[in-house]
Amino acid sequence: MNNFFFNFIDNQNFYNNVALVQKNNKITYGELKSLCSKIESLITHRSLVFLVCRNCIESIASYLAIVRSGSVCMMIGEQNYSYLDELSKIYKPQFIVIPSKLNSKKYGSILGRFINYELNKTSHVQDYAINEDLVLMISTSGSTGSPKFVKLSYQNIKNNTESISKSLYIKNTDRAITTLPMNYSYGLSIINTHLSNGASVILNEYSIISEEFWDLFKTKKATTFGGVPYIFEMLKKLKFDQMDLPSLKYITQAGGKLSDELVIEFHNICKRNDVDFFVMYGQTEATARIACLPCEDLPKKVGSIGFEIPGGSLSIVDENNVTLTGPKIIGELVFKGDNVSLGYSEGYKDLKNRDKNNGILHTGDLAMRDLDGYYYIKGRNNRFLKVFGNRVNLDELETIIGNLGYECACTGVEDKINLFTTSFSNKKILLRNLMSHTGIHQSAFNIINMKLIPRSESGKVLYSKLV
Repeated sequence: MNNFFFNFIDNQNFYNNVALVQKNNKITYGELKSLCSKIESLITHRSLVFLVCRNCIESIASYLAIVRSGSVCMMIGEQNYSYLDELSKIYKPQFIVIPSKLNSKKYGSILGRFINYELNKTSHVQDYAINEDLVLMISTSGSTGSPKFVKLSYQNIKNNTESISKSLYIKNTDRAITTLPMNYSYGLSIINTHLSNGASVILNEYSIISEEFWDLFKTKKATTFGGVPYIFEMLKKLKFDQMDLPSLKYITQAGGKLSDELVIEFHNICKRNDVDFFVMYGQTEATARIACLPCEDLPKKVGSIGFEIPGGSLSIVDENNVTLTGPKIIGELVFKGDNVSLGYSEGYKDLKNRDKNNGILHTGDLAMRDLDGYYYIKGRNNRFLKVFGNRVNLDELETIIGNLGYECACTGVEDKINLFTTSFSNKKILLRNLMSHTGIHQSAFNIINMKLIPRSESGKVLYSKLV
């Protein structure tokens, strides 16, 4: 099945196409194949390889070389490399690929250097088995502080990449600019889908709020980008509606629910500029994206995630796992498809385990289906509180508060909601607004002012750090 990864860069039709662009550098598919081959030749078949990721040519080439060698690539964000020692003890990798500037030679003997990266052979003995289907491991949280990783197979990635390519009509003339780290499943999915179609990926590590990002966007004529809700919140503040981006053809949104107001706003902006705007839904446990709302269904179906991607199926079940067939009934969203992961790993002993999911993912998200069969996410199973006898959806509460103009995150216990915010100046006014818009008495709210709400590298709120 790893022939799929060979086809990424071995397709003669794409050989002279530009694969990767990085500032003033670019590399064709033929040149990328040559670099991959050099790295691949140094890696022992069916090894575990740590890759410290950046959005750069060396990191992409290393990823492809690892999987082409028949080994397992475990992705760790560069900003999280401080966890490398701890993870190394837990997983015992045979190789570590790391930026040269981070390597103090403590990770083993250097087998090769390529541009600004190094491949290290560790002293760990591979005294454990690895499932023959396993190819990739990605952190569930976007942060590698936890040893828990999602295990993905060749089939998972092949299926998801092909399904998304069909959903978005990706062509070899597309040029995607990165806005998310490649060790985040959505970010990697954008890279996979474009490289598999002979398109170009513009490798960016600037924030979207920087002038450098937009200079790169315009200079390299990006045709598409993807964003999580936090990115779209920033784009609104940057007055995206006033930007002149003639090369832009389509935008995707995933990684969390974007407020209905912002969906409509960006749909309108895109429509005025002849740009397609796709709202998507996914989870790392299903290799990134599993549903897509066609852009022509906006604004009529605002709030919906649309339908499952080709090759998959969605359903809604009750607490007894009985399928709910009627419309407007809330239950847990379940996805079935070949892109559902093999399960989780928390150490090297888990690498040998067979597929635990059997193509079925219980998402943990509560959802409903409307009369036309469109799906809507209503919240997380574990994001509900009982407050004065009423069931409160913390995700919906955050949306309500966000629409009032406050950046916020909510946690809590029974009868007490902790509201963390960076943007209130008058507590009494905020409490009155909360009572007016939610019907919840102000005594239920514990308001905590913060300088910054903790977020993962992909922009998701880190609720575990809100104390």
